[in-house]
Amino acid sequence: MNPRRKKRLTLVLALVLGLGATIGLMLYALNQNMDLFYTPTELVQGKPDGTKPEVGQRLRIGGMVVVGSVQRDPQSLIVRFDVADVGPAVTIKYDGILPDLFREGQGIVAQGVLIDPTTIEAHEVLAKHDEEYMPPEVAEAMKKTHEPLQYSEEQMQGSVQ
Repeated sequence: MNPRRKKRLTLVLALVLGLGATIGLMLYALNQNMDLFYTPTELVQGKPDGTKPEVGQRLRIGGMVVVGSVQRDPQSLIVRFDVADVGPAVTIKYDGILPDLFREGQGIVAQGVLIDPTTIEAHEVLAKHDEEYMPPEVAEAMKKTHEPLQYSEEQMQGSVQ
């Protein structure tokens, strides 16, 4: 084999191996940080395609906090509460300070590890606010710079077909 050709072949082979190793490491890192989202019903009954999370799997779950289900440990920051959607409820155990917007009947998203088929040990709890929320600064700016729209009687009636 020609020395020049051998040098090129070695360079191309090293480039391909380096690129393959880089892609492999990136996929491994992304797989470690991937959390799948489930609703309480999907967690208990499985997703429409039949997949269910395994015990020990990291996941996110979202739903409404069941009224009357919040139990606080008086000796620590451990809180247990149930989250439900239209189906069965799932218990979430969280050790930490809950967000200010957390309350019964409120939507939350919890990120954690599945302990058993209906229990999650969360390491993060996020409370959702309603869609009509607006920070006070933005509301004041809107009052000062924007006038409410005025509709004529014809516009209020809409187009008659």
